Amino acid sequence: MGVSYRSAVELSVRYRVALAPGWVASLAVVAPFLAGVSIPPALQYAPLVVSAVLLGLPHGAVDHLAVARTRGERPDWRAIARVFALYGVVGGAYAVTWFLAPAAAFVLFIAVTWFHWGQGDLYALRALADADHLRSLPQRIGTVLVRGGLPMLVPLLAFPEWYRRVATDLVSLFAPDAVAAIGWAFRADVRTALALAYGALVVATLAVGFARADARRLWLLDAGETLGLLAYFALVPPVLAIGVYFCLWHSLRHVARLLLVDDDATAALQNRDPSAALARFARDAAPLTAASLALLGGLYFLVPNPPGSVPEWVALYLVFIAVVTLPHVVVVSIMDREQGVWA
Repeated sequence: MGVSYRSAVELSVRYRVALAPGWVASLAVVAPFLAGVSIPPALQYAPLVVSAVLLGLPHGAVDHLAVARTRGERPDWRAIARVFALYGVVGGAYAVTWFLAPAAAFVLFIAVTWFHWGQGDLYALRALADADHLRSLPQRIGTVLVRGGLPMLVPLLAFPEWYRRVATDLVSLFAPDAVAAIGWAFRADVRTALALAYGALVVATLAVGFARADARRLWLLDAGETLGLLAYFALVPPVLAIGVYFCLWHSLRHVARLLLVDDDATAALQNRDPSAALARFARDAAPLTAASLALLGGLYFLVPNPPGSVPEWVALYLVFIAVVTLPHVVVVSIMDREQGVWA
């Protein structure tokens, strides 16, 4: 039958350990930079490379089963076919957009990821942490904008040249001249305006949450994560910061969500056997992870300017991630609706 939203809250009291790796990883990555230690740029790409097989790409490779399980149903071929069709139509249309208008496709990638990563943290706050202060729809929208802006906006404000370099690598796979179309985002006046607006949103969202919180401890969790991630993304170069966050924060929390809608994985958790639950997830994710890697290889032969260096290969991987993220957001939004995350 799957696990209802309220049941997930009860179960997660025991399994909040799903939240801990992200906190630990963030502290571990920030520490060297606070101490003045530099990490070679080539090594900073390592977490994103690893994410292709560890949590990052696999966390979306169970979408074909997730919707039915969230509805308390056993996935049948019709349910699976609907998700495959979603990926083919929506993902395919977005892939074409990269070839026709790569600068616009890059901006859409940032916007969609901003929403999706905020969406993931909203679920974690409500279900895994049972936060009671996010009571109204405007608060939840504000939380999504704040949380998604931490990995998507703060690096632009703190490391504009790094951000420009990554944007250039992605867009140049299709049309190097198109990079000029997004140059406005890196102007000092634009970044200053964004920083002021985003800072006001962070303060307002946390202040309203504080005023409405019955359990101050849960508000402190929200505020602590928000301010901690703000410092994390302001101090750690974007490629490294986002690679670690993608694997050990966003993806791991989504995997925890998937376990809670899978009857067999939930039974393993109830029997205090998390390794069996994670093994079941790995089994479910393996076929489409392998298929995704094959499609990524095919994309190499389609882009007008194939990658040659590590940053360019990572850029190709990020384009592929962008293409599959859009239909993945649709799937997660259906899960949100079924579980009452926004209700």
